[in-house]
Amino acid sequence: MDISEVHSLEEDRDRKDDENFDNELAVKRIQTANHDGVFGEITEKGPNYRNVGFVGTAVLMAKSQIGLGILSIPSAFNALGMVPGAICLLLISAITTWSGYVIGIFKLNHREVYGIDDAGGLMAGPIARWFLGAVFCIYWIFVSASGILGLSIGLNAVSSHGICTAGFAAIAAILGFSGSSIRTLGRITWLAWIGLPCILVAIMVVTIAVGVQDRPAAAPKDDLPWNSDFKIVGNPTFAEGMAGICNILFAFSGTPGFFAIVSEMRNPRQYTKALLICQAGVTSIYLVIACVVYYYCGSYVASPALGSAGGLVKKISYGFAIPGLIVTSTIVTHQSTSSSASYAVPAI
Repeated sequence: MDISEVHSLEEDRDRKDDENFDNELAVKRIQTANHDGVFGEITEKGPNYRNVGFVGTAVLMAKSQIGLGILSIPSAFNALGMVPGAICLLLISAITTWSGYVIGIFKLNHREVYGIDDAGGLMAGPIARWFLGAVFCIYWIFVSASGILGLSIGLNAVSSHGICTAGFAAIAAILGFSGSSIRTLGRITWLAWIGLPCILVAIMVVTIAVGVQDRPAAAPKDDLPWNSDFKIVGNPTFAEGMAGICNILFAFSGTPGFFAIVSEMRNPRQYTKALLICQAGVTSIYLVIACVVYYYCGSYVASPALGSAGGLVKKISYGFAIPGLIVTSTIVTHQSTSSSASYAVPAI
């Protein structure tokens, strides 16, 4: 065998080694793509927990916030005043936006994290994981309860108190529980697409109504011209001021659920863009709705705000809002059952 044949054999062997290496690398890439740090192997047979797209992420985040707190922001402005209320809203929005951004960065660096309980376990061990799991499970339970209460109020308004409030609360709980049993956020996304426009239409109906009506529903009924008594700067007691701030804070109560949303994204690197779109849109809507409704209603603004324009408008607005409130209850209840509940039981 001459030297050229030896070189030819060596080249063939090197080529085969390169091909084997490329094949092994391709297999590893496929395995990595199909493996998730939280959900393990993702196959066609099982549920796809990584199926939330970029737009769906923004809609889910927006719907997890818009729906409960926005209905009480105008009354918070009544306690704080127009300018302090707007400042508090913008500050809380900035804080929650930053915390949401940190959630995304943390998730990219620690793919095995699904919720705040996992983050606590990573930083401080299993006791912190169980403690935070229990705390946030309780937190989501109370948020879910608020959604159930809001939905029962809506059903009462539409039906003119057809049955007792407890009965409507039971119906609301069943609806929220049924929706939250859907296993993945990817399948819940289409509900958010329905719920978000519904709640926005309901809010716009009330906002337009209070602007064109002579006076809010709770204002004195007389022949004298009525002028809004809104305040640029309020003079609340400590309790009233803190209640107003808490109402605004509750409007951003969906932020802890962003951990679960980014965990189920197809491409978590798009999370920050979705977050900025969500927070910019949510903050703008909150600010405009709160300022307009409070400007026209003054101290006679109702809480929830959908009752500010009278009985007929209240029924119409709640008719639009009910699907949105159902979706809100579904999302926040799903957050509890999917992330924190499994750690809350051992902690207790």
